[in-house]
Amino acid sequence: MSGKQIRRVSLGVAALTGTLALTACAQAEAATGASPRCATADLAVSLGEPKQLEEATGQYDVPLTFKNISSHACGLHGAPGVDLVGPPDPNGPVYHLPRVDNGVRVNEVPAGKTATATVTVLTRTNGSVGSGGSTSWTPTKLVTIPPGQTEALTADWPPTLPVLRQDAATHPGSWVNGILADPL
Repeated sequence: MSGKQIRRVSLGVAALTGTLALTACAQAEAATGASPRCATADLAVSLGEPKQLEEATGQYDVPLTFKNISSHACGLHGAPGVDLVGPPDPNGPVYHLPRVDNGVRVNEVPAGKTATATVTVLTRTNGSVGSGGSTSWTPTKLVTIPPGQTEALTADWPPTLPVLRQDAATHPGSWVNGILADPL
């Protein structure tokens, strides 16, 4: 065989191997009953009541609940994107929260049911100052992008819960956790 023929055979084998691998993955997903990811249009979002963690830390957990408003089950797992949006601040009007994907790998949400991620935020304590000299900042809304999606959903932020901006911190006291299934 010439070099050209060997190359053609190699490309054919590689293409066949890739096709078989994709088929096997699709069959494995179908066999486990995994639903396709929830699209943004399948979901509604709401924020629950803030719950103070240890009083000395100044941290609060805010439930970020996604409700499947579609007529079919869909998969919702990973950490959603979360931006807190509010008034002008030395760091700007948007605070991008880091994600901590400590949720579940597979999470099927039946039609009409919910799954929740927790937004942990640090409030200003003991005269602390945030990045860029930020002192007191209260967001007006939360903007979230569900995992695997590009379109956003919004919810009103609790007006009595300020957030200490730590945009430049390597280990900020505010973040969004991965999504967990809610009890059925």
